[in-house]
Amino acid sequence: ALDHPSVILKAERSDRVEINAPDEEKERILQFCKPFFERGLTAKFEIVESIPPHVGLGSGTQIALSSAHAINLLYGLNLSIRELAEIVGRGGTSGIGVAAFEKGGFIVDGGHSRALKSSFLPSSASRVPPPPVLVRYDFPEEWQIVLVLPQGRGLHREMEIRAFESWCPVPLEDVRALSHIILMKLLPSLIERNIEVFGEAINEIQRLGFKKKEVEIQRKETIEIMELLREIGCSGSGVSSFGPLVYGITEKGEEVVDSVREHLSEGEAKVILTKARNRGVIICG
Repeated sequence: ALDHPSVILKAERSDRVEINAPDEEKERILQFCKPFFERGLTAKFEIVESIPPHVGLGSGTQIALSSAHAINLLYGLNLSIRELAEIVGRGGTSGIGVAAFEKGGFIVDGGHSRALKSSFLPSSASRVPPPPVLVRYDFPEEWQIVLVLPQGRGLHREMEIRAFESWCPVPLEDVRALSHIILMKLLPSLIERNIEVFGEAINEIQRLGFKKKEVEIQRKETIEIMELLREIGCSGSGVSSFGPLVYGITEKGEEVVDSVREHLSEGEAKVILTKARNRGVIICG
């Protein structure tokens, strides 16, 4: 989970639905919270801060759960975060966004069993509960995360569905290789706070399985940014989800950001220095 960018939402009970937000976020809240609105559980919402949509930051899940949890609290429904995720239709493929909303930190989930989910589809097209969380650790506070957001958007809606249908199932040899990297390299280096080995694991993951396909569809400029981050001080870098957002892990955040800005103009990409958030949703008021 990231500390920034994030979703900040204000909500209060109302006898009708009111949403003060950009059109895309407004449509998302209307879609995700329709089951509540149909029961007369209405509210007035204001999006104070949001995550850019369709760039690889999981904005859909955070908007969905933020608005649903607001209704949950306003009306005393006493629903768990996982129950809310089922209602709003999130977590049907990856459970990372749901778990990050609930507890933050570094998360590995176990995916869905074929008995529960028989098809390979993204969360937006899958009506199943979120998969189980296998491990959750605090991310080292001293490690910084550099985000570089080039122009454009990643695959979404019908294009995302077609990608899942074309790329799945992932070859078994890639699944085995990824499992070995995660269990024997990524997780131990996280616990031991070895940023160099952790970065090596991130780099290796970019060349395997579904992630390899996500990297291959990126524009040349995005690949060059990923490589640039490794050259200027990040132990590891990768494409987040379908991109185009690129991230890098480093202990020299300011230096890396300055160097990225020397190489890229403001019109080419937005650069953000952030860190992990090791707690879940924050309720104020």
